[in-house]
Amino acid sequence: MEANTDEVEGKMKQLFALILVFSTIGIAAAQTVPATPPQDDRELVEVDVRNDLNLAIPAMPTPADVTTPAGSTATLGRAVSEVISANLRNAGLFKPSGPAGLKAVSFAEVTAPDYGHWSGAGAEALVQGFVRGNADGTLTVGCYLYDVTLRSELTRAGYSVAPRDWRRAAHKCADAIYSKLTGESPFFDSRIAYIAETGPKNRRVKRLAIMDSDGANHRFLTNGQAMALTPRFSPDYRSILYLSYLGQRPRIFVLNVETGAQRLVTESANPTFSPRWSPDGRTVLYSMAVAGNTDIYSVPATGGTPRRLTNAPGIDIGGSFSPDGSRIVFESDRSGSQQIYTMNADGSDQSRISSGGGRYATPEWSPRGDLIAFTKIAGNFRIGTMTPGGGSERILTDSWQDEAPTWSPNGRVIQFFRTAQGSGKTTVWQVDLTGVNERRIQTPVDGSDPAWGPILP
Repeated sequence: MEANTDEVEGKMKQLFALILVFSTIGIAAAQTVPATPPQDDRELVEVDVRNDLNLAIPAMPTPADVTTPAGSTATLGRAVSEVISANLRNAGLFKPSGPAGLKAVSFAEVTAPDYGHWSGAGAEALVQGFVRGNADGTLTVGCYLYDVTLRSELTRAGYSVAPRDWRRAAHKCADAIYSKLTGESPFFDSRIAYIAETGPKNRRVKRLAIMDSDGANHRFLTNGQAMALTPRFSPDYRSILYLSYLGQRPRIFVLNVETGAQRLVTESANPTFSPRWSPDGRTVLYSMAVAGNTDIYSVPATGGTPRRLTNAPGIDIGGSFSPDGSRIVFESDRSGSQQIYTMNADGSDQSRISSGGGRYATPEWSPRGDLIAFTKIAGNFRIGTMTPGGGSERILTDSWQDEAPTWSPNGRVIQFFRTAQGSGKTTVWQVDLTGVNERRIQTPVDGSDPAWGPILP
């Protein structure tokens, strides 16, 4: 039997009063970061954006047109170039053109570019490559990045994949190009988990769903019989942690992405919220309301006895670990309104870091350790960032209700969901750290509570 969404959410709203009901405080995926997250505001890494670099991306040729289960290699060559172009355009840092409208490139030309032509066409950089069908049924996708002005090769990469994984090869090519041009870690070859919402407003069905970072390869992971909430990928990418409500009973599950098998971490008759991984995948944080007081708990990811980390009057919700696992950021109304606090992983040294006007919710630590994303509530709900010390606050979005930030694997893009005023329709969005490059991720149904996973292995 499906959970009565109105009844469950109504009780949560009573418990949280004016704060966000489903707090999406999360742990970003494990990345290579400094051992100690920077605390000094001066260590904030600013983004040097150049969004006018002209990149030409013609269709990738094939040495021989071979039929594969995913289509012919000639067709796939154009499709791979289209994905690379879309990835780089959506990053907001480049002006890619093609493959439509650009001249065809021969296979021999892939490693011997016609620099004169591309210079005359106004290209500053050129992405070329090929798609080859192999005797064993696999595909080889090669990609090359050239500096047109200097007439030199900047980088090359090659990937051998099953035909069904051709999009992954395209994402990997785009990642290699992005990293070379920006010096940043990549993020295109990654996945997004989110809550797919359907049904009438008073009886919403909320299912766990997954898709590629650009919205492709979408699939549902749960059937909606139990309400799914607040997913997060495990650091090794194999599983998704999420909260499930069946009837009135909350349960925290770990779901294997490939097999669909689930295992129970913990359950309780008490209202439970926002389970999150530790960076090493051994611990799960969550919040639970007991006798009118909501505190943060930790429990082994394999199950066991929960440990209480906070004990302040009011509502503590969290938390999100720093990348090295030493600190936790969380929200609390102990001062009279929602604010952001940090503490050691064992619950000690709790201190407030937010200081601006309005309320603050859903903090999440960047995988780089240099920033904390949050929801700012001051009239509207907006997405913002601050340093771990609470400084350099920056508001990135300006809509009626944006909430639940989650970081890209490289810590340079933030994903969130937006609720439309009046209709209540929810959609998944991304914005970069400049606040300028904002875009919607298309989903087949309404989407909320997004979670960005790490780069795929």
